[in-house]
Amino acid sequence: MKKQLLLCLVFLAGAVFARAQKPDTAQILVHYKFTHVRDTNNRAHPYTENMVLFVGKASSSYKSYDTQLQNELYRKQFQEQLNNSAGGNFRLDRKITGSGTEYYQFINNRKLVRKEVLVDPYIINDVLPAINWHISNNTANFGELHCQKATCHFKGRDYIAWFCPDLPVPVGPWKLNGLPGVIVDAYDTKKDVVFAFNHVEKAVLGAHMQQVKDRHGRMVIPLGDDNYGVDPNIIQVPARGIKTTEKEFEKLSNAMHKDPNAMAQSMSANAQNNGGAKADISMRRSSTPSVNNPIELPEK
Repeated sequence: MKKQLLLCLVFLAGAVFARAQKPDTAQILVHYKFTHVRDTNNRAHPYTENMVLFVGKASSSYKSYDTQLQNELYRKQFQEQLNNSAGGNFRLDRKITGSGTEYYQFINNRKLVRKEVLVDPYIINDVLPAINWHISNNTANFGELHCQKATCHFKGRDYIAWFCPDLPVPVGPWKLNGLPGVIVDAYDTKKDVVFAFNHVEKAVLGAHMQQVKDRHGRMVIPLGDDNYGVDPNIIQVPARGIKTTEKEFEKLSNAMHKDPNAMAQSMSANAQNNGGAKADISMRRSSTPSVNNPIELPEK
């Protein structure tokens, strides 16, 4: 593993300043334990989620690893129901615990793309934020990675970040970017927002791409699985997505959280009208704590 990782470092070092290719291909995956104290009156129970950063030559994608694993389980269940159901009708109970939000950083054109998923995927385009970093001489090791310390003030918080100069791609988790190396660990000084390094691994093309087929061997797209058939190691603006604005997406999001099952059944009806199997899908979201401490704070 260590030898493979070193080969990836050499590849990235030679390619980072090359002209961006579309699509880009991830070379390594950095895993984080994300923690966010959403409710300052309940600090003992922060929101947590396992996240992963796909690092390419001049771009990255940051998404929920928990959601990726849930999608794989859902595809397996969908396949089992297809195999065992009579007449193509079945019921699935899908639990959604991950955020579903994905961030794409494109360095060469300073572009930040956010993907949100309700019933359909939505794409929100923005400019990659410029962050005024202060790099220190302090160093530390995170797993096999030798890293350097940097600090900044960003989105209302003071952050400490550790970046790896041996991975010379200026990307990081969430919206953090702009250091001369991948940000592998970061947190604000109050520890309300933490992107804690978990581990790093070599990217493998084609991983997490199960196929779902009906009894006749024809490929079927599971209802509500907008990432089906998409290799997460290929970094590009998602092809399946409705472009929208922040304001319009907020309206849709509020409607979804008020009645998720109504939107799920609407999705099932639309799929059936297009020739798909009839599936009774109920969607369950984990309870969300009150939020008085959003990740982005207003500047004082």
